[in-house]
Amino acid sequence: MCGRYATTRGSGELSALFESSDDTDGRVRPDHNVAPTDPVPLVRMTAEGHRSLCVGRWGFLPHWSRSAAGAARMINARAETVASSRAYARAFARRRCLVPADGWYEWVRLPEGGRQAYYMTPADGSVLALAGIWSVWESGADSRLTFSVLTTAALGELAEVHDRMPVLLPPGQWSSWLASSDEPERLLAPPSADLLAGLEIRPVGPAVGDVRNDGPGLTARVPVASTITPQELTLF
Repeated sequence: MCGRYATTRGSGELSALFESSDDTDGRVRPDHNVAPTDPVPLVRMTAEGHRSLCVGRWGFLPHWSRSAAGAARMINARAETVASSRAYARAFARRRCLVPADGWYEWVRLPEGGRQAYYMTPADGSVLALAGIWSVWESGADSRLTFSVLTTAALGELAEVHDRMPVLLPPGQWSSWLASSDEPERLLAPPSADLLAGLEIRPVGPAVGDVRNDGPGLTARVPVASTITPQELTLF
């Protein structure tokens, strides 16, 4: 998974979709171009046992990190190694979250040069729940809720765009993913064929490549200059 996604729903809509309390204090804003370390909504369980919609920064910081400088390098955790990773294992066992998204972006290199951006999004406009893990990092007066999105090997047509994809959780698995008493490894199985079939792989314009750009125009479909086949792709 590349380091960009979109999340544009307001806190009221998200708290209703995820059946959670709204603890965002009005800090949720539409973002069509989420980049590493940006503040975005996530859903986690509280100590009292209910779902909470809150705001965290994308880029996981283990509690033992000496500084926040490495957050941008820890936006993704590999599903294959998350349970054994020194940085992620503790959070994977006890602090899992759902990351609401409208879709995510990837880029491929074209045979004739240049890059083409793609936006992966549900064709029916429904919300995606990306599997995440969270941590609270503190240094003096600085206290941050941070998170990482789990990724896995891309499947089906998604593999023609990139070799990795986020772990996607259907609504029927949300409660199990958030429950610390369950075994999360079993939820890392490949998504269903129906879920994959419902994703649109949409070519979009180059403006998304600049983190300063935002707005619904970033996710608008554009014509593709050339036909791309899996054999021609250079993944990165």
